[in-house]
Amino acid sequence: MNVRLKEWVAIKSDSGDHTKWGEVETMLNMAAERIKKMGGKVELADAGTHQLPSGETVLLPPVILAEFAKDPKKATLCIYGHVDVQPAKMEDGWATDPFNLTEIKGNLYGRGATDNKGPVLAWLHAVESYQATKKIPVNIKLIIEGLEEVGSYGLFKLIKKRRDSFFADVDFIVISDNVWATTTPALTYGTRGSSYFFVEIEGPKLDLHSGVYGGSIQEPMADLIALLGSLLDHTGKIQVVGVSDDVTPLTEDERKLYDNISFDLEEMKNVVGVKHFLQDTKEEVLMARWRYPSLSIHGVEGAFSDPGSKTIIPRKVTGKFSIRQVPNMDPPDVERKVKEHLEQVFSTLNSPNRLKVTATVGAKPWVANLQDSQYVAGQKAVKDVFGVEPEFIREGSTIPIAQTFQEETGKSVMMLPISGHDDGEHSQNEKISRYNYIEGTKLFAAYFYELSLLH
Repeated sequence: MNVRLKEWVAIKSDSGDHTKWGEVETMLNMAAERIKKMGGKVELADAGTHQLPSGETVLLPPVILAEFAKDPKKATLCIYGHVDVQPAKMEDGWATDPFNLTEIKGNLYGRGATDNKGPVLAWLHAVESYQATKKIPVNIKLIIEGLEEVGSYGLFKLIKKRRDSFFADVDFIVISDNVWATTTPALTYGTRGSSYFFVEIEGPKLDLHSGVYGGSIQEPMADLIALLGSLLDHTGKIQVVGVSDDVTPLTEDERKLYDNISFDLEEMKNVVGVKHFLQDTKEEVLMARWRYPSLSIHGVEGAFSDPGSKTIIPRKVTGKFSIRQVPNMDPPDVERKVKEHLEQVFSTLNSPNRLKVTATVGAKPWVANLQDSQYVAGQKAVKDVFGVEPEFIREGSTIPIAQTFQEETGKSVMMLPISGHDDGEHSQNEKISRYNYIEGTKLFAAYFYELSLLH
């Protein structure tokens, strides 16, 4: 198991830079070959093209559509996963080479180990375990992509196009692209959506010497800081007027789901290295992360950011931030309100510089029905393998494919995570524990069996 994961982690399938999509295709081909060796039928489906912000049109990496031998008497489960990763390099603060899977004290460190190469391999290992007995309890299909980390370009159109062919006989869709909230296994019933914003301020026609021009022009960076500073208050509340008006009210039944989650505030403070959260109680912190919107500022492009000093006035800077959205927020409405807010604030600056606001991604939030039969099977599988009842949780990050599957195919969708709460997906020293990797594979196998009993 570790050998395969090591081979997969070694592929630098960072999808954030389109010039490196060749590595993404290499990773997709490696996954396709693994499925073929297992006897699966594989199609590398054309995902179309994508227009970059520069206006250039590029060919998208393909999407794996695969299936194993079918029995019409059995339920059909479609497993979704992705094999692209976030950027990673040693100078970011990694203790080990991010693309060389390294085991330390039972943890397997490497970019993609938990998000999402490890779980994808665990699904394949679960299938292989049943192939050894020649009695797979459900029919298995797979859809594996290589652009999840940048918004799954082309995938939504492909799903719609194949709705009446590839997905026609699918009964259930399962996703394992998230983590437990605590040390207790979990079933995930909701995710937040996301819109990503670029705020560009352009001023003079070239970078300027601050000693020569400082004090005589309105600097683009000063405008940008004012705009970014207008988005949040010190409590983390989004200051964009009306952006939170459509948030679904909290019900008593939903509130009760938080009572039994064994989330330890002090432990989590130590894990992330902060003295306190913006909220005081376990329930408030979890709701802030899962069921309420948030806004995060990510960076500034065009500003001097290298070590040392450089006294220039940048001619153009671009601020980057995102808003995580929840039911019943609508991305186009959120994007309109954000643009109106920034334009209004900019007008008060009386700046001669030029403002441009653009938005990308626009992924909707997703919430499932906990009475769905998949959740019954998932709950039983967790009890079978771990001997405990699962926690029912939401995921604060965005997994847009869940809502797309639900809307476009009309099939049952569930998230069944095996990754630990401290695995550090998207962060330095990402890992999956050997325990979660092995027991997670057992969980997937048990889930196949429990799902077959409900069909």
